[in-house]
Amino acid sequence: MKLPIPEQDAASVPAAVSSPARTKGHGERLLVLEAGRTERNYWSDLWSYRELFAILAWRDVAVQYKQTFIGAAWAVIRPLLTMIIFTVVFGTLAKLPSDGQTPYPVLVMAGMLPWFLFSTMLGNASNSLVTNANLIGKVYFPRLIVPVASSMVALVDFTITFLLLLGMMVLFDVLPSWQIVFMPFFILLAVLASLGPALILTALNVKYRDFRFIIPFIVQFGLYVSPVGFSSSVVPDQWRLLYAMNPVVGVIDGFRWCLLGGEAQIYWPGFALSLAVVAGLLWLGIATFRATEKTFADLV
Repeated sequence: MKLPIPEQDAASVPAAVSSPARTKGHGERLLVLEAGRTERNYWSDLWSYRELFAILAWRDVAVQYKQTFIGAAWAVIRPLLTMIIFTVVFGTLAKLPSDGQTPYPVLVMAGMLPWFLFSTMLGNASNSLVTNANLIGKVYFPRLIVPVASSMVALVDFTITFLLLLGMMVLFDVLPSWQIVFMPFFILLAVLASLGPALILTALNVKYRDFRFIIPFIVQFGLYVSPVGFSSSVVPDQWRLLYAMNPVVGVIDGFRWCLLGGEAQIYWPGFALSLAVVAGLLWLGIATFRATEKTFADLV
């Protein structure tokens, strides 16, 4: 059934029977009512609502550091202070080796870069549906837009931290080699590695609000079990494959391989396993999110 309805009423039609309204004329939209249409057109709906995605992403970026004293400088201060602490603890006190001749502060910052991208996306996305409860309960759109849009803030912080790393590389006279051309691939890999767990935690956080306390613990625990403050090469060979089941391991090793001029090496069997884990978690995250999506409006 196709019904012309006033544009101001289009948002009030229940999600279960509607798909994105198409413009028919001035002040009027054509709304298609058909059982199962929303499910069949879910992925095309994501493209149809791309403007909403852009609006939500820009809003989250705009308010990220609103009413803060030093604003975007937090994107520099956090990784810089963490780098100093890790350099002192792992490099000076524990005397763990770096990769080749790479200065230890550069090694740590090269690991901080993907880690903060991963952890920021995970934290922002997991709380996104709860913080957008009013929007979720009022209008239909693919709910996947909300956690993905909230994750875009992490890319802004990533850019600032990347500039900090480049400054450190110039200061310590560390030049990247030809592997730098693969950097976009590893940035995409870091995004995909974070989206899978983020979608799982987002769905769980809507139903069980306890997860808002668990998520910071997961992030903090992951920081110390991932090769952020040390090189993966310190892990004994017999444990490298098991260690690579942490999806962030392959991402961090890939970033260092791109940035440190060949000083850092990738353990390719472990990297292949990390890719498989990233793909599995991404599939599981999307499946979990889609399976619980219909209940979000009632739970938030």
